[in-house]
Amino acid sequence: MCLNVVDLSLIRAKCNNDRVYTVMWGKAKEVPMVEDDNKADDPIETGTDCPSSVQDNNIGQAPHEKSSRFRESFQVPKEENQTTMAGRLCQRDGWIMTAMVAVVVSDVGMNTLFKAASSKGMSSYVFLVYSYGIGALLLLPSPFLTHRSGSLPPLKFSVLCKMGLLGLLGCVYLMLGYTGIKYSSPTLASAMSNLTPAFTFIFALLFGMEKVSIKKNSSIAKVVGTIVSIVGALVVTLYHGPIIFAASQPSVHLPQPLSPPPSPPLNSNWVIGGCLLALEYTLIAISYIIQTHIMREYASEFALALSHNICVSVSCAFVSLFVETNNPSAWIMRSSIMLICIVATGMVNSTGYVVESWTVRHKGPLFLAMFRPLAILTAVVLGAIFLGDSLYLGSVIGGTLISIGFYTVMWGKAKEEKSEIDTHHAASSSHSKRVPLLMNYAAEKQV
Repeated sequence: MCLNVVDLSLIRAKCNNDRVYTVMWGKAKEVPMVEDDNKADDPIETGTDCPSSVQDNNIGQAPHEKSSRFRESFQVPKEENQTTMAGRLCQRDGWIMTAMVAVVVSDVGMNTLFKAASSKGMSSYVFLVYSYGIGALLLLPSPFLTHRSGSLPPLKFSVLCKMGLLGLLGCVYLMLGYTGIKYSSPTLASAMSNLTPAFTFIFALLFGMEKVSIKKNSSIAKVVGTIVSIVGALVVTLYHGPIIFAASQPSVHLPQPLSPPPSPPLNSNWVIGGCLLALEYTLIAISYIIQTHIMREYASEFALALSHNICVSVSCAFVSLFVETNNPSAWIMRSSIMLICIVATGMVNSTGYVVESWTVRHKGPLFLAMFRPLAILTAVVLGAIFLGDSLYLGSVIGGTLISIGFYTVMWGKAKEEKSEIDTHHAASSSHSKRVPLLMNYAAEKQV
């Protein structure tokens, strides 16, 4: 039986049409429809062709109308998701900054309270054992309450070793810090804390956590801001100038003044305290790097804070047994100020460490370290109000420089993150330009 020319043409057209759709099906298999992060939100990846409302309205419509509505059902939610995500990121960053300011203010307050308690004869080693033991008890149920669904990865031996190292390092720098405060003052401790951003920035560069390019304004801002903050801290520490606000009767009476003498370098205790504090904040910068590595492998702020408090309390207990061997009365709290200091520090430090872990997880170690310069401003204000310290011109000038440097670094970090987000969105948009043709093919298959 012979086929006429018309029949052959129809068969050939049908074959060509099948080949076209076969190629399109192959392309649909090759090209990923969406980014991996958005698979759960994309109807194609979840197995639904389009939302139910779109399916109901597509009945009886022409193919090109269905294709248009099919494409809109994917594009609109994606734009809304990007806007919602940006809003959530801004809200999260706002909460992080607010929480970190509260942590800095509370840390200075706890240092001032410790100075008052240590003047009554409280041992700094026993203080660390008690305060961090209380913090561990407060944090004990938190990992189980916050991760009841078992979303945490298994605790590896390497992560456990890093937690132990971080706790041991914390024990060392805490003992150095509180001993340095006993020899000097909370104001000097807050001033020396401004060394932390510089060391953190250097360590972050060495470990690849921060990148610097002289061609980018964001990198220049981070470097300049860090240097300006350190200069401001040195001005507060080394230059007094004329008195702007004269000392008044202190609210907390201490046997020795907390403000530095007119010539700090001539005071041996002041120099010893400054050296101990400088070593403390160098170790703190190293701990920020280790803390960042741990949070990348084991993202649980409460579990990390709990392990840190336990390690510090146990380590300081062993040290105290040797240091306070001939002074068993050091374990007895003889005044109310000692008890208040221990309980308050345990509560504040445990909460503060959770906030710091949360910050370093989302923003990195440099962002966390840059809040240290704010401590000197808080210490000067609290010292003038509660301890009767005089406010000098050097404190005002240094505080201004610290603020300028701090906000310069924050601007550089924000600009850097915005550039990364824009680059990611540009890559996503260029990648999604190939998707509409496939959507049209999928929509036509619905006819």
